[in-house]
Amino acid sequence: QVQLVESGGGLVQPGGSLRLSCVASGSIFRFKTMGWYRQAPGKQRDLVAHITSDFSTNYADSVKGRFTISRDNAKKTVYLQMNSLKPEDTAVYYCNTFPEHFYSWGQGTQVTVSS
Repeated sequence: QVQLVESGGGLVQPGGSLRLSCVASGSIFRFKTMGWYRQAPGKQRDLVAHITSDFSTNYADSVKGRFTISRDNAKKTVYLQMNSLKPEDTAVYYCNTFPEHFYSWGQGTQVTVSS
């Protein structure tokens, strides 16, 4: 059974930083483009960033210059380093493949940016 486990969220003040991790199961991880998504209350789930199998990255305009996506194929893990956090970054963060969603969605990790 392929699955994803996200972690690293929490409560942080504006301007603070968090590092999210997502561990995947199965053998296809290293071949897949992985993305981080987020869903704020009452809103749709949106793509935040993605990283290809050859480590090319792309970011939503709202996080460009503040967030960095990376991956470790040996650990089947994708990371999201989030700096200069803003209240509007508050959401549940998920990872999955991009553009198709190969894995079942995990439980996500809550990020709350508030003073």
